[in-house]
Amino acid sequence: MSHATTTLPRKKLPIGIQTFAKLRQQNCYYVDKTPQILQLVEQGSYYFLSRPRRFGKSLLLDTIAELFEGNRPLFAGLHADSHWNWEQRWPVVRISFSDGVLHSRTELDTRIRLLLQENYARLGIAVPQDQDIAGLFGHLLQQTHQQTGEPVVVLVDEYDKPILDNITHPDIAREMRDGLRNLYSVIKGQDAHVRFAMLTGVSKFSKVSLFSGLNQLNDITLDSAYSSLCGYTDEDVDTVFAPELPGLDREQVRLWYNGYNWDGVGIYNPFDVLLLLQKRQFRPYWFETGTPTFLLDVLTQRRTFMPALEHMLASENLLSSFDVDDMSTEALLFQSGYLTIDQVQYLGVQPRYRLRYPNLEVRAGLNETMLRRYLPEAGAMLEHTGQLHALLQANDFDGLNTLFTAFFSSIPNDWYRNNPIAQYEGYYASIFYSHFAALGLDIRLEDVTNKGRIDMTVLFNRHVYLFEFKVVELVPQGKALEQIVQRGYAEKYRQRGEPIHLIGVEFSKEKRSVVGFEVQSLI
Repeated sequence: MSHATTTLPRKKLPIGIQTFAKLRQQNCYYVDKTPQILQLVEQGSYYFLSRPRRFGKSLLLDTIAELFEGNRPLFAGLHADSHWNWEQRWPVVRISFSDGVLHSRTELDTRIRLLLQENYARLGIAVPQDQDIAGLFGHLLQQTHQQTGEPVVVLVDEYDKPILDNITHPDIAREMRDGLRNLYSVIKGQDAHVRFAMLTGVSKFSKVSLFSGLNQLNDITLDSAYSSLCGYTDEDVDTVFAPELPGLDREQVRLWYNGYNWDGVGIYNPFDVLLLLQKRQFRPYWFETGTPTFLLDVLTQRRTFMPALEHMLASENLLSSFDVDDMSTEALLFQSGYLTIDQVQYLGVQPRYRLRYPNLEVRAGLNETMLRRYLPEAGAMLEHTGQLHALLQANDFDGLNTLFTAFFSSIPNDWYRNNPIAQYEGYYASIFYSHFAALGLDIRLEDVTNKGRIDMTVLFNRHVYLFEFKVVELVPQGKALEQIVQRGYAEKYRQRGEPIHLIGVEFSKEKRSVVGFEVQSLI
């Protein structure tokens, strides 16, 4: 369904623009975040926000800087224009680690000194001689307060990037962490000179390891009041970007790019939305900008059962704790944007977060990428997914059986022997599931165990497909289809009035192939 036509004037799409002044001066679309920014300023002084890459964190901090510096013309027509005291201005210290990759503590210290010197120059403060980094930062805050008569606003962008860039080298990552702690801990000691401070990044390192006593830092990552501080809501897309929507299938926009959730409203990835509106094609824009190899290595090394990612449960502590020596799979996937919150359940007063893929882009992209790792030849994967789609459309179950049997038997024995990933019980079901997920099909997982036994529902082409997977060395042959029938899985889908196909798939670890493929269709 296309969106209704509109007479609103079109503006420039702010692709790649992280500077608030440039965005406003060039007449770009802008989703007004100033109501939430004003709420932040009124309700506290020290904030921390974690969001995945390319979610608008840099633009957010730049907007906050322009607000405190009193650049009112940039805010014309926005909420802050009539709700902010423009008579008062505050000096702003900006620190960003977004540029380049630093490879050692020495390089980090050199960069920090340079960033501090830039702030000295911009604020007109003389640089003292023979000061270490902590001394330089402290002096900057004290002298700026003294000379302007106003306490300082401190904004730190990509606060964790020097650590994350070296995360595969733990010794260097620890050095980076210590160097950054040396910088950030100054903020606490200079409380009298700080009006407002905000640090943003991708990950949330524990306060103990990085902020050294900065206990007043309010972590708003999972604060529902600020869940839409970065990114776009459904309403934002429908109103602000209304002139760009005609000709696009609105439901597809939602399926592909909406679905991020930080315990509040659903959020669209802004990077995806802007590129879609420009290029008019549904593509995994965010995913293609660089899924970290490190993340894929972790999933491979830990033999992650891919279907289980649809149903992960995590505590708040697990989601928000992250350190060089302690990175849970859940925290890694959640903080980097590959999983998001599905729902919150309370065990007494303790919240438990059920996680899921945010949307079609991430589910299809991550599964396709992992399939390439599971298989000896990446080209074969593309060929198989293409055939799978055609066979499903034709409901050719003999063809499906032949496809997967041929697929597993085509993997050389040497590959199995040399790949620990192929040794674990969930390997076969992960491969099977990831083929469907990589196609972006509508998949529902009812029952996931770490032993590789899953029920997978695929809704496609007005048909319902119920799969049960078994490894025959663990469960007697012939039990897969029998279990679907006995447990009445089909009942849940009868009200759809669509044909339902029950499919029992059985693998043999010894034969490394599909050894059973039974189908029962309920028309």
